[in-house]
Amino acid sequence: MIPLPAPACPSPCRRVLRRLLALVVMTPLTSLPASAATARYELDPVHTRVLFAVSHAGYSQALGTVSGSRGTLEFDPEDWSSARLDVSVPLQRVDLGDEGWNRATLARNLLDAGRWPEARFVSTRVEPLAADRFIVHGQLTLRGVTREVPLEVRFNSLHRHPMPPFRRTAGFSAHARLSRAAFGIDAWPNVIGDEVELRIEAEAVRARGAGDAADDPDTLPDAEPGDDVEAVPGEAMPATVPPGAATDPAATGTERHENEPA
Repeated sequence: MIPLPAPACPSPCRRVLRRLLALVVMTPLTSLPASAATARYELDPVHTRVLFAVSHAGYSQALGTVSGSRGTLEFDPEDWSSARLDVSVPLQRVDLGDEGWNRATLARNLLDAGRWPEARFVSTRVEPLAADRFIVHGQLTLRGVTREVPLEVRFNSLHRHPMPPFRRTAGFSAHARLSRAAFGIDAWPNVIGDEVELRIEAEAVRARGAGDAADDPDTLPDAEPGDDVEAVPGEAMPATVPPGAATDPAATGTERHENEPA
């Protein structure tokens, strides 16, 4: 028998097939969740603090803090592996609760803060462990020496801050351990232990820049129809604050530290 050609598909049939084909091709793309873009954040020096603990001759753990750290953080909360961190810690802000201890710690045979006034940490890669936990591997430069130090980080929160100026804020807690001798800080080995434990509490505020205009919803408070928003240089905040509501001085930049000139 001579095979007969298959009947041509009528025009409506071809249109249906084209639509089905387009649906099959596009479905994987449209069904994927939209990933948040990587955003740049700046550390809040008031709400970022480094606490360190080191053995005091085996009697106790001497505790000290350093405030005023500054730096930048770039991250996508949907993909922590792409995050980047660059932080500077002002060693002159070391505080062990005693002026004599502070001077001794900053002296040349220990931190030598006169020549090396800052410690700096720059991330090299991020190892995600869970949605809210990861290890930030990076290079720590202290007293002119650079060593690899991993930070165990917990991601606490990311949302618009409830106090003026209502900027989107991220919060983190981190831990690390390091050898002070590895950085050339080996004086007083019978009094000061070698292992230093670090605990870091940090807040970072989304930076202004391209794509983050002054009228970005993330920078504005939730407003009811008819509410007025008064412009403040560089920020956006409500014209009035409800009675009894306290304004966070750190968020508005009005907080002063002790002994800081007016």
